[in-house]
Amino acid sequence: MSPSAIENALKGEILNLLDDTLFRTLRQIIKEKNLNAYVIGGYVRDFLLQRPSKDIDIVVEGSGIDLAEQAARILGAKVSVFKNFGTAMFNYKGREVEFVGARRESYQRTSRKPIVEDGTLDDDQKRRDFTINALAISLCPESLGSILDPFGGIDDLESKTLRTPLDPNLTFSDDPLRMIRAARFAATLGFNITPEALEAMKQNVKRLEIVSGERITEELNKMMMAARPSVGLEILDSTTLLDEILPQLSALKGTESLEGRKHKNNFEHTLKVLDNLAQQSPDNLWLRWAALLHDIAKPLTKRYDQQNGWTFHGHEFVGSKMIPKIFKQLRLPLDERMRYVQKLVALHMRPIVLSNEEVTDSAVRRLLFDAGDDTDDLMTLCEADITSKNPRTVAKHIANFATVRSKLKEIEEKDAIRNFQPPVSGELIMKVFGLEPCRSIGAIKEAIKEAILDGVIGNNYTEALELMYLEGERLGLKPVEGIETQNTQNNIENETQSQDLDHTCGNACDMPDSDDAIV
Repeated sequence: MSPSAIENALKGEILNLLDDTLFRTLRQIIKEKNLNAYVIGGYVRDFLLQRPSKDIDIVVEGSGIDLAEQAARILGAKVSVFKNFGTAMFNYKGREVEFVGARRESYQRTSRKPIVEDGTLDDDQKRRDFTINALAISLCPESLGSILDPFGGIDDLESKTLRTPLDPNLTFSDDPLRMIRAARFAATLGFNITPEALEAMKQNVKRLEIVSGERITEELNKMMMAARPSVGLEILDSTTLLDEILPQLSALKGTESLEGRKHKNNFEHTLKVLDNLAQQSPDNLWLRWAALLHDIAKPLTKRYDQQNGWTFHGHEFVGSKMIPKIFKQLRLPLDERMRYVQKLVALHMRPIVLSNEEVTDSAVRRLLFDAGDDTDDLMTLCEADITSKNPRTVAKHIANFATVRSKLKEIEEKDAIRNFQPPVSGELIMKVFGLEPCRSIGAIKEAIKEAILDGVIGNNYTEALELMYLEGERLGLKPVEGIETQNTQNNIENETQSQDLDHTCGNACDMPDSDDAIV
């Protein structure tokens, strides 16, 4: 179907699109002020692809800020103005509407920030990254609803092709972030990059040096949320861009053989795990990052043993230690999201070991204790880690993991170990034995925790209290006379816990030299 035929077929839909309150308001201002303005970019692309989109870009031949401010006043929206960039934006009924004046750009080799001059719609379309993002819909009265497609973007939508409006070497050299966007669009849209553009990406790899880490990571996160993130990562790998962005992942590539024994390609395995998880968990970005990084330490822990062949002992522990550095390197958040990924990387072998052995109550309690609220996500990661091509092997692992899940549910319902808190608090131990903060308190709490996890005692106050006295006696501690433990515990639970426990204890205890003494 030719562009004009597509435009004619969609004419009614386009006019319906432009007939809501937002676009009617913009059209009225444009008519009154005799402006030339257009909807451009991703919103047009997604409309033609029948994909949902809430980000609307408006380009104006003139001042985008003036149009934004006038529209915001009428619509009752709060406008944000960025004069240095000549842009303005506001939120209207859940849609982000951004306004910019049409411009032409020129670049210097040392910076991705362009020299900007006022321009026309044609100038603005030439500076776009791909033909499918250079499409525009007119908001002008005389051409309302017309599609402006100077570079064959509609044909490229039909053929699912990513092509640059200008010479790809120029496009990517001017703004190297566009190379990462190419991989991202290939993954999220299912499009193919032209051979010329792929070659230009290889030629401009070193230009990534001028791009901020934050911008690269923003594109990576969008790529990670694709239905098949591996598509984008394979493109980054084939163009050697991955070596610049995440060399630790590139290091997983390849196999090695000794004495006729070869290990699997851990890069290919990792991408398969990531795609598996994307199917099982469509909305959790950080679980996907855990999948991508779960075997990241295998190159560092690879050893060959004549009896067992290739081993990667401790790769989960070493990998978890690598996560903070990788997150810092990629400008990813160094908060609870990083710690979540770190935890899952550290624990991802535990359910696998359980699934291959007898599932004991004690082992399950410990897994619940360590994984806490992230237990279900950990199991999802482990199930995604099944990448064997042997159907019998896959069926066996799935059945084993089903047993582990069943046992986790059974033990949690019985013992309430997830997010475990000791039934006996450190404050109660201090009051019962008349202690200042010290190592003995931590020792008693640890003994109670281990006894519960091993199933020696139940996860309840009565049995924990009895063990507290036994452990105190073993440590040579004597209870304060006349202490009523139940009332004391109730009072402690109602108090605001504001004590600083990091100081020297009394005569009955030693000065702590580690975090073991913290209660």
